[in-house]
Amino acid sequence: MTKTPLTLYLAAPRGFCAGVDRAIKIVEMALEKWGAPVYVRHEIVHNKYVVDGLREKGAVFVKELDNCPNDRPVIFSAHGVPKAVPAEAARREMIYVDATCPLVSKVHIEAERHHANGLQMVMIGHAGHPETIGTMGQLPHGEVILVETEEDVAQITPRDPEKLAFITQTTLSVDDTAGIVAALQARFPTIVGPHKEDICYATTNRQGAVKAMAPKADAMLVIGAPNSSNSKRLVEVGRSAGCAYAQLVQRAEDIDWRALEGIGSIGITAGASAPEVLVNEVIDAFRDRFDVTLEQVETAVENVEFKVPRVLREPA
Repeated sequence: MTKTPLTLYLAAPRGFCAGVDRAIKIVEMALEKWGAPVYVRHEIVHNKYVVDGLREKGAVFVKELDNCPNDRPVIFSAHGVPKAVPAEAARREMIYVDATCPLVSKVHIEAERHHANGLQMVMIGHAGHPETIGTMGQLPHGEVILVETEEDVAQITPRDPEKLAFITQTTLSVDDTAGIVAALQARFPTIVGPHKEDICYATTNRQGAVKAMAPKADAMLVIGAPNSSNSKRLVEVGRSAGCAYAQLVQRAEDIDWRALEGIGSIGITAGASAPEVLVNEVIDAFRDRFDVTLEQVETAVENVEFKVPRVLREPA
C-alpha cells in the first residue's frame, strides 16, 4: 500500500535547554558519587520519561524535605526552592545539592537586590508552579505580590505604589507577559523592571521557532508534560501564530491520529524538559504511517552550557 506523503517541520531549537541538561547531570553525578539512593525534592524537571529513567538508576523523588532521611544526599529541582528549604537541610546537617537553573537563580538574586533597596516585588507567574513558589520564597511573606493576568494588575494594593519592582517566571509566553508588563507600567509608572529580560533564552528561542513554523503547518504537536509550563506555552504560541490544531503530547502513543486525517504537514517541537529520544519516537510513528519528508525550521543556534556545582566535581 502506498503511504500518503506528509511533510514534518521540525522546530529548532527544541527540547532540552542548558538548565535541564545540568539538572539531570547533577542527579546522575550525585548517584555516581554517593551511590543510591539519592533523594530529589520534587520532579527534577517536568518530564515523566526523564524522572522514570532517573528513578531506575536510584533517585527517590519526594514532595518535601520531611520525606528525606538525614544521612542521604538530597537534590533541589531545577525550578528552585524557597529559602527555608536549604536552611532546614543545613540545620539537619544534610548533604544537599541545589540544581536550580542559573537563570532562575538570577531572578532570585534580582528579587533580593530590589528588596534590599526597599522595593516591594510584583511577580508575573502562575500560582502554584514550583518556580513561582521558589521565587516568592526568597523574600519574607508579603514582600512579593503575584499577578497572573492583566486584570490582576488592576486589583493589587501595594504598600507604596512608588516603590515597586517586577520579576517574571522564566517559562512564560513572551507575548502574554508583554501585556502584563505594559499594564504594570501604565498603573505604576515608576516600577523598576529587570536589568535583563527574566524570560529565559530557551523559552524565547523555542517560542520563536514555533512562530516561524506554525504558519507552514496544518497541525502542530508539542512534546512535553502536562505540568510543564514552557511546553503548554508552546501550544498557545502555536495556536496564536496561526496553527489551528496544536496539541501537547507526552509520547507517540498519545497522538490522536484521527484528528490528523487528511493533513499534509505537521510541525513538531518539544518543551525544554523533553528529551530528543521522544522527538525521534514521534517521527518514527509518523514514518510508520506516512511517506515522510523532514524539514527543519531553524531560528536560533544555542551553545549555552552551565557548570555543575563544585561539590559534584570533587572526589567523594
